[in-house]
Amino acid sequence: MSLHHPYPFDPTYGYDLESLLAVAAPPAPPDFADFWRARLDRALAIEPAPRLRVSALAHPGFCVYDLEYDSTDGVQIRGWLLTPRHQPQRIGLILGHGYGGIERPPLDLPRPDAAYLIPCFRGLGLSRHPPISEDPRWHVLHDIQDPNRYVLAGCVEDLWTGVTALLELIPELAGHLGYAGISLGGGLGAIALAWDARLGRGHLNVPTFGHQPLRLELPCIGSGEAVREFARAYGRLPEALHYLDAALAARHIRQPVHVAAARFDPVVPPPGQFAVYNAIPGDRRLFILEAGHCDYPRRRAQATELLSQLWAFFAPL
Repeated sequence: MSLHHPYPFDPTYGYDLESLLAVAAPPAPPDFADFWRARLDRALAIEPAPRLRVSALAHPGFCVYDLEYDSTDGVQIRGWLLTPRHQPQRIGLILGHGYGGIERPPLDLPRPDAAYLIPCFRGLGLSRHPPISEDPRWHVLHDIQDPNRYVLAGCVEDLWTGVTALLELIPELAGHLGYAGISLGGGLGAIALAWDARLGRGHLNVPTFGHQPLRLELPCIGSGEAVREFARAYGRLPEALHYLDAALAARHIRQPVHVAAARFDPVVPPPGQFAVYNAIPGDRRLFILEAGHCDYPRRRAQATELLSQLWAFFAPL
């Protein structure tokens, strides 16, 4: 596969599809599962106390509410709740955004019969939280040497407290919840799904931070480059990255998962994306994108096909 590009490196990284499908997850720390189960317990102990108000934003198919809820470490998470305007809500979906942030709810939602909880992760967008930087190149480094304080571990907890908040707001959605996340939200979603059985299905779109040791070998123009530069200066893999690895978490996923992984991506190197998909042990579906995080001739057609697949994938919820 060949796409014209301006980058000083090859965004396929020399991997063909066969080699991408052979990328295995790295070794895990012996306490990996215990670490994340303890984080889940910590998040489940939080009373998120969700607060809603009618939003000034509008959506043709949904009622839009501004949302705020409490997460771990005293952080307040803000975002939106969307409920169907013209039909009953049958399922609930939590959406995870990328490092580009999210300024308003998306219009291209996979199902019209779903309620959507759309949080801004801590430190980003509406959930800005000084001293955490809003700049992705600094945000991704916040407390990176301490697994217990690393900002991205806190972002996973923001998803879990968001699940609790959604169930408090709409209790009848219990047993009918799913997750869909892109890029940063894809990597965080792999971890959230691995430990939280309240989520029945998940979609991970171009998921980041899969296979951290390999990721640090591959140049990119995304937040991973800031991590690469820090690791070179630090002299080794920062301690938190042994635990913030979406491919390692994917080994523990038991729900059906749909993954959209790109063969060409200058922001999130494809080998890491496929490492996440390859590590899922059970029911998994793969949608191969020609490219991620950039424009290409078939981008709109692939996006339409992907939404169609997700409409069907989330139907069993």
